[in-house]
Amino acid sequence: MFTGIVSAIGRIESASPNGGSGKGDGGRVLRIRAPYRGLKKGESIAVNGACLTVEKVAKGSFTVHAVQTTLGRTLIGDWQKGSAVNLERAVRAADLMGGHIVQGHVDGVGTVERVAEADDALLLDIRVPAEVAETTILHGAITVDGVSLTVNALPSAGVVQVSLVPFTREHTTLGTLARGNRVHVEADVLGKYVRQLCRSER
Repeated sequence: MFTGIVSAIGRIESASPNGGSGKGDGGRVLRIRAPYRGLKKGESIAVNGACLTVEKVAKGSFTVHAVQTTLGRTLIGDWQKGSAVNLERAVRAADLMGGHIVQGHVDGVGTVERVAEADDALLLDIRVPAEVAETTILHGAITVDGVSLTVNALPSAGVVQVSLVPFTREHTTLGTLARGNRVHVEADVLGKYVRQLCRSER
C-alpha cells in the first residue's frame, strides 16, 4: 500500500523486452536510477503509481519487471531511457498518512485536456476512463502518475480537474505535463468499494 506522496523522481536507465532475450512475450525489464538506500529484493515500489517488485538492487539503482498484464493497462511499454518517473516506497504502519490510501493498481490511462495557471497553482483537466469517473467526487481523492491529489472540480462528464501547488510541481513530474500528455490514474479505493456494494444490492 502507498499514500501517493512521492519521495523521489527516478530516471529510466534501461528498458528491455523480456530482459533482453528478444522473445518479446515476457513483459519489460526496467532499471531505474533512484536515490534510495537500503532497498531490498522483493520490496514494492510505486513507479508512476504502478506497484512493481524490486528484483535486483545496485548502487543508486534498482530493477523491476513489468509483466504483460501490467503493460496492457499502463504506459510502461512506452518508457524509454531517460524518462522521469515518480517513485514511492511502500508505506509502513508507523508512517504518516500524508495522502490517501493508494493501492498502486493503475485503473487506466487519462489524457491531459487543458493546462492553466491560476495564481500560484497549476490546473490540470484530465479526461479519465469511465470506471474512474464514476467513482470520483468533488473534493475527493485521485492518484495521477502516483501522486495523491484532491479533485478540484469536475468540469464535464469524464473530466477531472486537479490543482498542483508549487511543491508538487517542483518535486514530481506533474509540473511538466502539457495538453495531450497521457498519465496513469487510480480511482479512490473507497469509491470502488461503495460502487461494488451498491451493485451487489441491486
